[in-house]
Amino acid sequence: MFYLHQRLDPAFEDLLGRAVAGDRLSRADGERLIAARGSELSALMLAASSVRDQGRGRTVTYSRNVFIPLTNLCRMKCGYCTFARGPSDPAARTMSPDEVLAVAEAGRRQGCKEALFSLGEKPEEVYDFVRDDLRRYGHETMVSYLREQCERVLSETGLLPHANPGIMTRDEVASLRESNVSMGLMLETTSERLHEKGQAHFNCPGKRPELRLNTMRYAGEQGIAFTTGILIGIGETWAERVDSLFAIKELDDEHGNVQEVIVQNFRVKDDIVMRHRDEPSVYEMLRTIATARLVLGPGMSIQAPPNLTPDAYGLYLLAGINDWGGVSPVTKDYISPEAPWPKIEELRDVTEEAGFELRERLALYPEFVRDDRFVRDACRPSIERWTDGTGLVREEMHA
Repeated sequence: MFYLHQRLDPAFEDLLGRAVAGDRLSRADGERLIAARGSELSALMLAASSVRDQGRGRTVTYSRNVFIPLTNLCRMKCGYCTFARGPSDPAARTMSPDEVLAVAEAGRRQGCKEALFSLGEKPEEVYDFVRDDLRRYGHETMVSYLREQCERVLSETGLLPHANPGIMTRDEVASLRESNVSMGLMLETTSERLHEKGQAHFNCPGKRPELRLNTMRYAGEQGIAFTTGILIGIGETWAERVDSLFAIKELDDEHGNVQEVIVQNFRVKDDIVMRHRDEPSVYEMLRTIATARLVLGPGMSIQAPPNLTPDAYGLYLLAGINDWGGVSPVTKDYISPEAPWPKIEELRDVTEEAGFELRERLALYPEFVRDDRFVRDACRPSIERWTDGTGLVREEMHA
């Protein structure tokens, strides 16, 4: 047996066997898996690693990107967010077109392939001065301005845009389709409780689970490869974590466009409402990652950010991940500025020590690169220049 005859509850042993065999799991199964402790956790991780190897082999990927924080104004202020700034904060700003292009060009010179656009959600709905900035740049909405900047970065630098603007309408998604190689929106959680007063998503309309799932559905309808994920440690229960994973699975079963699921751990920061909350432990991350792997199956790419657990992220490889996400040699992680990216050489050492090969990918995953439904004509020249027959970045293209 793959779990080396550990003393396991027979029902749990049977559950792991079914998961490794590829049986579809129920929510109750997921709740049983994520509750694993002790020798059960060891067996859970081994099962998750086995399933990962079935679908993704021993190759672990990352994307070399440049982070473009188009605006740090947002109509929401989540209890754990340090990215969004208020109108009186001297650091509050929207980047100008020249600033955007300068950052993208710096990334191009350092061998980056992805332009990661992160921004607050619809700040023009609540701030007059944001509307003034947008009009000065010739736009009425932030999504319209984002579209223009994605088009410009793509055409002038060849970097492939990947935008994360928050919830969107079907038409807004369509407006970004041709200029983005992929797009992203964290589901975070399906918990409605977290919208109650005192909870992490209080007064955050864009964090309503159904609205976020709808944005992903619009992307699926339009053949847009999509990154999503869950954020753990913000007040959700273990059962709600499992429910969030199943919501993602059901959406991907419907449209087949979810290319990556991130399991991200909440980090305490000095300037957030939730600064007195406990952070998830490494063991919580391992249980959640391994459960995600068994729920989502061998074909899904599962990522956990290495910079948010700098002393132990190598353990995530033993729980079933196959990707490290975006790593920038140019810009900091503006979402978690206190957590610097690991050097790519360090990432390679950690990955190889665990018995894996590290390879660079684009913001569009290899299997999506090989599927014309997900490849935009404007992005094709850069994709073809940078990738080999596997859909990964050519090995000779070192920065």
